Amino acid sequence: MDFTFTEEQQAAVEAAKAVFAGVAPDSVPSPALTPGAVADDFDRALWRKLADADLLSLPIAPEHGGAGLDPVALCLVLRESAKVLARVPLLEAGAAALTLQRYAAEELSAEVLPRIAVGDLVVTVAAGGRTGHEPAELAVKARQEGADWIFEGVQTAVPWAQTADRILLPAHTPEGHAVLALVPHTHPGITLDDQISTSGERLAEVRLDSVRLSAQETITDPHAWESLRNVLTTGTCALALGLGERVLAMTSDYTSKREQFGFPVATFQAVAVQAADRFIDLRAMEATLWQAAWRITTDAAGPLPPAGDVAVAKIWASEGVRRVVQTAQHLHGGFGADTDYALHRYHAWAKQLELSLGPAAAHEETLGDLLATHPLR
Repeated sequence: MDFTFTEEQQAAVEAAKAVFAGVAPDSVPSPALTPGAVADDFDRALWRKLADADLLSLPIAPEHGGAGLDPVALCLVLRESAKVLARVPLLEAGAAALTLQRYAAEELSAEVLPRIAVGDLVVTVAAGGRTGHEPAELAVKARQEGADWIFEGVQTAVPWAQTADRILLPAHTPEGHAVLALVPHTHPGITLDDQISTSGERLAEVRLDSVRLSAQETITDPHAWESLRNVLTTGTCALALGLGERVLAMTSDYTSKREQFGFPVATFQAVAVQAADRFIDLRAMEATLWQAAWRITTDAAGPLPPAGDVAVAKIWASEGVRRVVQTAQHLHGGFGADTDYALHRYHAWAKQLELSLGPAAAHEETLGDLLATHPLR
């Protein structure tokens, strides 16, 4: 078996590192220092740099101006973005592009994908449902009326919905089938109410009141929503991994320089053991992430469906990122709470990722249900 990344995937990582090298985490707006949302919009200057480096077009097919890479490549770039707390909708836009390319009508793909590739069209995704705890597709009802579709309901915690050009959101039909709608945030019948994430970023509650869309703007393939959800979840795990790796590196650097009783605190056994435990967490997060990304990319057969691998990745990511940041705060002592130091920003982002992924116990229950349905032999 060859576990190395392809040359194209490695080139994407190098390009991402070059772009993100210009981002200083200390300059990222802090939720502890900013009342309300930390900013009205995402980092447009960084977004333009990502477009110029062809990183927004990675998952888009060559016929639409992209590189035609897979979710693994997207996760590799997301991992790098989290290390510097990049304030861009890279996950949402990338997941939307992959889904639109695979399931949308040809006319819609030809209209939006080339514009997404060059950064001129920003697409975000609604995946929180009404409360963040229920299946997102159940929060919006969809029904056909002639050749059009009518959507009614609420999606909560939609990232940067106020400034994105379009929102890709799930809904359900009277028969219980999941569909996706690509709707402009200024479309008649759309109402946006401001919300704020734990990391201080701007979110929105999106209300749909008899929103009418054409059949071209509605994706009815029964696999589209599951595919989109898997890419979003796996991408979130990649963000958690990148953030955790950067935080552990900060902790290692600090404890190797901070001295007590004439010795670096990194040489103390209690400190070394805690850091080693967090290193193990990160390696488990990494292994389960790439397993899940590989399954959703290749549709390879396995003892469980891909949802099982995604559930395992979520278990490790949600628990692991919390443990890594909490240990970092502990080993930094009072310095970790200093708002002139970047760690408190990483802590806020880690908590937002943990909340986005949901509790490990819920994913363990999902995994248990899959094992009951698909007994291993």
